Order: sequence, then C-alpha cells, then structure tokens
Amino acid sequence: MKQFLAMRRLWLFLVPVIVGALVLAIAIKTRPSPVQLPARELTARVRVISVPEVTLIPRAVGYGTVKPGRVWQAVAGVAGKIVEIHPDLKKGAIIGKGAVLLKIDPTDYRLAITQAEANIHAINAQIEEQNGSEKNTKASLEIEQRSLTLTNGDLERKRKLLQQGTVSQSAVDQEERNFLKSRLNVQSLRNTLNLIPAARDVLAAQRAQNQARLEAARIDLERTVITAPFDARIAEVNVEATQYTSRGQVLAVADDIALAEVTAQIPIGRLLNLIPPHTAMPDSAAGMMSRLPDLLGFEAVVRLRASAVNAQWPARFTRINDTIDPETRTAGIIVAVDDPYRHALPGSRPPLTKNMFVEVELKGRARPGQIVIPRSSLHGSNVYIVNAEDRLEIRPVEVAFAQTDFSVIKDGLKAGETIIISDPIPAISGMLVEATQDEAASAMLTREAEGGGFVR
Repeated sequence: MKQFLAMRRLWLFLVPVIVGALVLAIAIKTRPSPVQLPARELTARVRVISVPEVTLIPRAVGYGTVKPGRVWQAVAGVAGKIVEIHPDLKKGAIIGKGAVLLKIDPTDYRLAITQAEANIHAINAQIEEQNGSEKNTKASLEIEQRSLTLTNGDLERKRKLLQQGTVSQSAVDQEERNFLKSRLNVQSLRNTLNLIPAARDVLAAQRAQNQARLEAARIDLERTVITAPFDARIAEVNVEATQYTSRGQVLAVADDIALAEVTAQIPIGRLLNLIPPHTAMPDSAAGMMSRLPDLLGFEAVVRLRASAVNAQWPARFTRINDTIDPETRTAGIIVAVDDPYRHALPGSRPPLTKNMFVEVELKGRARPGQIVIPRSSLHGSNVYIVNAEDRLEIRPVEVAFAQTDFSVIKDGLKAGETIIISDPIPAISGMLVEATQDEAASAMLTREAEGGGFVR
C-alpha cells in the first residue's frame, strides 16, 4: 500500500512538468521571427540665439570711496582770544556760504590801526614843514644873493679908490669881510636847500613804512573774522570759546558740499576697451590732460548698493590719477558728482557723503555694427554653430575684447548666424541638434551690449 502511494505522488509531480515542457516547445516553434528596425541617429537638444549686430556701449566698473571736491581749513591768520563761535560750528553740521564761524578779539589790531594812522599824520605834518622850510630858504637865498652882489660891487669900488689913495686899506678890508660874510650866508642857505630833499625822502620812507603797517593791521583786523567760503559740512572743530589761538593754528575743517569726487580703481585692460580705436591725441601732454574728458567722451554713473539701498547719481569723468596701483594693476579714474546733497531723496537716495564706498560705471562712445555673443558660449577660442542642416559646427573666432557677460567678436561670425549658448556634452562636430531659441537670453545680451541694465 505504501509503495502505491509513493508512485502516485511521483506521477502527480511529473505530469504537470511534462505538459509545461510540451507547451513551451510548441510556443517556441510557432512564434514569429524578430523584426530588425533601422538604426536611428541620436539628436542633442540645445538652446540657441541668433547672433545680434548691436550698437555697442563699452563699459567698465570700478569701486572707490567718496571724497569732497574741496576741503577748507580755517587757519588762524592772527593770534588772540576767541570771542565768538557760530552756534552750529559742530562736527557734521552744514553751514551756508558767508556765515561767520569764529571771531578773534580785534582790540590789538584796532589799536595798531590807530597808531599807524597817527604816525602817518605826524609824518605828513613834518613833510609839510619841510616844504615850508624849503620855500622860506629859497626866498632867503634870493635875498642873500642880491646882498652878495651889492657887497661885491662895494668891494670893487673901494679897491679902485684905494689905488687912487682916497680910502684907507682898513676900509677895503672891512668891505671884503662883509663880502665874505654875505657869501658864507649864501652857501649856508644852499646847503640847507640841498639837505631838505633828503630829509623829505626819509620822511616819505617812514610814511610808506607806516602805511604798510596800517594795511597789515587792517588785514589782521579782517582776519579776526573767519567766514565760510562756500556751503560746507563741518568735519572737524579744534577750538572753544575764550580759548587763546596762535597764528597758523587750524581751528576747523570743512568739506565743500557742492561737489563730491570718487577715485575708482579700474583694471587697465577694461579701461583701454572704452577708448575707441584710432582716437586722435594731441602732441602736448599738458594739452591732452586738459582735454581728456572731451577726447575720451566717457559717461559716468555712481551707484550705492547696500542691503536696503540701491541708488545712483549722474557723474562727470574729470581726470585719471597720476599713478597705477602696484598691487592690483588698476588705474584710478576720478569722477565728480555735482550737488550730491541736493540730489538726496528721503527713503530712497541718501546724501553722497564722505568715505561712502560706491560703484562707478564708465561708458565709452557708442560703436555701431558690433557682433556680440555670451561669454559662456565661448569654448576656448571656438564657438558652436547650428548650420543649415541642423548640425553642430565647431568654428574658431577672434575675440576683440571681453566685457561683463559678453564678448565682442572681431572675426569669425556674422550677424544672424545661430549660435549654441548651452553646453552639449559631448560636443561632436556634425552631430544632429534640436535647437530651441532662447528669446530671454537674446534680449538680455542685446540690452547689456547696448548699455542697458547694471554691469556686474
């Protein structure tokens, strides 16, 4: 009985296996042969733009700190005690042009003026006295000369009478004494007249000396009042009321608020890109520097980019610094902003104040007919082109210069050609591509090349 049961279990296992094997064999024999499909070429999907021809505005960006266009030091021209101080003469305050900032005690200088005027008056009286003396001496000389002539005649007559024996020798001698005395008087008066001009010259020199002292005293008196030469913001105050100041002491420092300057450091290469080729320069270096803003034609903008502020001011390119930074190899470009305080807008544009760190953008003259492409589309010195058969073409190009996010092409591309701006991997020359126009990238490229938007 047990043997029968074992055989039964074996057949129950073998029958399904045999049936399955028969079904599989029949299925393999009756299935159709596989169909071989033709090979398909792989296609790469890429983003492309049409190469634009633009009116290029070359730009460069630098950074620097704001400095006032003029800094004035209130230096004491005279010594004395401070007797008056402007109530707003404090650091940070803004004071208008012509306001009296400080007054120094003028008493000593007024006394000096009075003394000099008195000395001049006394000297003028002495000169008048010399003039009168000269006039009187000339009159006396004329009288003495006539008397000398008469005395000489009497002496000659008596000498003739002495020869005739009618007068004595003593009478002739007496007449000769009279003649000599009269002659002596004439000579004395002449000597007096000769000395009067010299004495008058001495008095004139003394008068001129006292006049100089008078002018100096008047100037010193004017210097006792110190006024603001322009609308200014006070940067430093070094004096207090009743304090004694010496000549030459710096009492206060003020910054001109009518003009601010920024010295922005810009790489030399980027600066040269702003200058149009074949720009004519004058032969004289002095003439070139004075005409540099007109020759280069740079436009400038000053920007402040802070956490909550994004403001800008129109500026003027004025000059180039005299040295190159030895560490960064950058040139200092100096731009000026007129009326930086009057351009302030509450809540959006603060005053352009001293030591503020700002960005300076320079723009060169427009250059029409320039070919530009995104810098990211350059692969070494090659670009990827989509040709008429929608295939990738690797083409070498010559770059004129690179700027911000785009490059200016000198040779190798024409306007209207289709350039790949994405990065196909791998990039194989002749491979089939599926191109999608990126209108946003094209618009951004044109806007940046033509001077729109911020330069990064």
